[in-house]
Amino acid sequence: MSVVATLLYWISLLVIFYTYVGYGILMWVWAIFKRKKSALSVENDASLPAVTILIPAYNEAGVIGAKIRNSLELNYPRRLCTVFVITDGSTDGSPDIARAFPQVHLVHEPVRLGKAVAINKAMESITTPLVVLTDANTLLSSDSIRLLVSHFKNPRIGAVSGEKKLLVAENSGLGEQGEGLYWKYESFLKKNDALVGTLVGAAGELFSFKRELFQPLEPDTILDDFVLSLRICAKGFKVAYEPGALALERGSLSISEEQTRKIRIAAGGFQAMSRLPGLMRFKKHPLLTFQYFSHRVLRWTLAPALLPILLAVNLFLVVNDASVWYRVTLLAQTVFYFSAGIGWLGARNNTKWPIVFIPYYFLFMNWAVFLGYSRFLSGKQSGIWEKSERIPFPVND
Repeated sequence: MSVVATLLYWISLLVIFYTYVGYGILMWVWAIFKRKKSALSVENDASLPAVTILIPAYNEAGVIGAKIRNSLELNYPRRLCTVFVITDGSTDGSPDIARAFPQVHLVHEPVRLGKAVAINKAMESITTPLVVLTDANTLLSSDSIRLLVSHFKNPRIGAVSGEKKLLVAENSGLGEQGEGLYWKYESFLKKNDALVGTLVGAAGELFSFKRELFQPLEPDTILDDFVLSLRICAKGFKVAYEPGALALERGSLSISEEQTRKIRIAAGGFQAMSRLPGLMRFKKHPLLTFQYFSHRVLRWTLAPALLPILLAVNLFLVVNDASVWYRVTLLAQTVFYFSAGIGWLGARNNTKWPIVFIPYYFLFMNWAVFLGYSRFLSGKQSGIWEKSERIPFPVND
């Protein structure tokens, strides 16, 4: 029995370490040995391709005006840039605000069918070679489109993801602070993923792709950006990363709003894995499969499941008089979970307590995976996106 427990202990420990730490270190070291290529700058406006900025929106009256103004003021020739807004079932006046801008192409769908359906509908009318998909509640940095477009000079690039940048204030809520911490780590992984091979999942806040590579999404798709970008990878193209193309956004209003968002993402992750079996064909695309499995599959499956198993078998080994190593790791786990518990007490009052916040947020995200898996199995997670409440983004009229 102790042999089985020991084996399970080491498997759990190594998988957990690799998923959350080891893979990041491996890709960082690997990226050092890759020849870094900077994005190609395009100085001549005559050589720039035509693009369509696609903005799906549902009840975004509070931000859609600022979003459209921001899109029209980007540093890209107006004659080459079309702004396309599709208001999916909006009932708050968003379509009327969009209509106030004669430069905008608006499609209003009176019945709310979800973001995936809205994107499919919009793509039927878009004719430009490049499409830039961006959320209504983000503001783009001035040179974003130029920076994204520069990557398409490489014919192997099928899509380019920008960088989601959360504006976290000192007095921000716990959900916003936790999301900001998570995205710093994700940005580190994305940078190295792209240098080594390709991104395995784009940021829907700012994502550009070749129109010819678009494959209509299933109406109930939860993570449209993830599925769309990985299907492009499966066709043999790469998804590049452009950290200079910024999509500025505020975080979740509270930790409960952040939990709702994380559960939805987890449910969408399981849905996406069930619909992308081809990405696990190692012989066909070994590097893509390795990155996808290490960065996404393990994080959504084995690693969260092994966390309680590691604690249980570690306790079993110590009770059965194991070596000092197992006693030390059990103590470390005890301190970690105790700290997370203290962090949880602070979270109940939307308060971030230093040090203990990190283990709390780590467990918070993994607990959301379990809840997301339950949602996926029960079919209760709708493809119609759930708009999370976010801290207002101050803009000047």
